[in-house]
Amino acid sequence: MEIGTGDRFLRPLIEYGRDPALLEATVRAARGRSELVAALPEEETRRHVRALVDGVLAALEDGEPGEEALAAAERLGSDRARQGVPVAAFLDGFQAGRTHLVRTLVAAGRRLGVPDAALLDGVTRIDEITAALVHRMVHAHRVTELEMARTAREARVQMLRRLLHGEPVPVLAPLDPAGAYHCVVSDVSDPEAAARLETGLTAAGPGLCGLVDGRFTALVARLPDPAPPGPLLVAAPPARPAEVAPMYRLGRRALLAGAGAGLTGMRELADLALLTVTAAEPELGGLLAAALLPGLDPDEPFHVELAETALAYLDHGGRIEPAAAALHVHGNTVKYRIRRLRELTGRPLPDPAAGAAVSRTANWWWALHHWLARTTS
Repeated sequence: MEIGTGDRFLRPLIEYGRDPALLEATVRAARGRSELVAALPEEETRRHVRALVDGVLAALEDGEPGEEALAAAERLGSDRARQGVPVAAFLDGFQAGRTHLVRTLVAAGRRLGVPDAALLDGVTRIDEITAALVHRMVHAHRVTELEMARTAREARVQMLRRLLHGEPVPVLAPLDPAGAYHCVVSDVSDPEAAARLETGLTAAGPGLCGLVDGRFTALVARLPDPAPPGPLLVAAPPARPAEVAPMYRLGRRALLAGAGAGLTGMRELADLALLTVTAAEPELGGLLAAALLPGLDPDEPFHVELAETALAYLDHGGRIEPAAAALHVHGNTVKYRIRRLRELTGRPLPDPAAGAAVSRTANWWWALHHWLARTTS
């Protein structure tokens, strides 16, 4: 359908519909309405919202949803079923996003002087389009649920979910109630990517994998060696199946902290202990940054280099050459930057290699990490 004078509602729609700020606000609305949707990785919600918004816009121009929009709706319904999100929960999120989108577009239309009759016609068309999309989503969700219910695999994944949530459940094959398993968590929510991770993790020994709370999670007897490259995976120490729930909760917290620090690949949970704890207390990190780094200006690129160098220096035990190699600079550059940092802050950087107090070194590490995270964001 062409955009003409009788369809003035489409003008603000096309103008605002692909605005990145509108997309992000719609994502927040969807996640704020449904706890289960909010438990999914934010990028997963953003991916589906972007596809559905594009489908609605295309349908408004063409008169009805095209195959691409309908296919996106089917993928959303099927993915949510595999992620264990009930149909009512993901529809709550979808409707919240739709409501926010309509309200924003109506407000935009009124600012541009679009008559109420044209606005009403546009809203009615959006309702017709979203009804068609919802029908496809619900149908795909139910078909996928029925397919999974017929398989023994889904029963095993349900056991995995209950174990990780701390619910009482008989421990059946392929797990051994007396065995010990590493709980591995990730932010991977795409079923195909999850299947590839499962192949790599179970190659080293028996295990059980599945999507739990929308993310790929596994209990494996042995970790792969060498660790696979790719997305961030947090591996907890081995525990019996009945005792993995606390490891799962800690792993989720460490995963969030590690993702915020830009980490990738497989990481031991214990190695992320400091990062996990400090990420949970941003106010304390801010206080330390203000106290230890008063001379650093976040708008000055050279000051960012000084903080990055200092953090690498602490991460490498106060050794110049390893820090220089990690930063791809000369050792003298590291020495110069550490000296300049002392001049700007009025405080010497602690030297872990010289036996500096653990608490003092940790405070500096925390302050630098917080300052860099706030600055680069």
